[in-house]
Amino acid sequence: MTRRSLILLAGLGSLAMLSTAFGFQYIGGLAPCAMCLWQRWPHVAAIALAAIGAALPHRVIAALGGLTMLGNAGIALFHTGVERDYWDGPATCTTGGQDLTGLSGAELLSFDAPAPIVMCDVVVWELAGLSMASWNGIICLGLALIWLMAAGRRRTTG
Repeated sequence: MTRRSLILLAGLGSLAMLSTAFGFQYIGGLAPCAMCLWQRWPHVAAIALAAIGAALPHRVIAALGGLTMLGNAGIALFHTGVERDYWDGPATCTTGGQDLTGLSGAELLSFDAPAPIVMCDVVVWELAGLSMASWNGIICLGLALIWLMAAGRRRTTG
């Protein structure tokens, strides 16, 4: 495959991942936690890099795409560790960091909240024993490999 083809393939992979995340959210009704939202941004960056790389398939663009996906894999695997209680996550989005003692019963039961509170240390969906964060991490490692293969292609191949 040419560098351009590999860049487009990796970008389409990120587009598919981002579309799937939005599908789970808006069709499946699974609101994302803060760390889930963090994992979306590198996919957005990778899609933008792929759009640039389609017109200008330069080695630097491909290397940046690879670094973006390696960073996303790091976030996803950190999130997996938080979900599995291997380590603590951000206090603002884990059940251990929530202080509900100052809220009244009416506030706790209010339906006026703008969005449901989703904790980062709770697995809301699994496939084959792996959470969405775990799958994102695995797929990001694969996408990083595609990006890095594109970076390693000779200029004459695209």
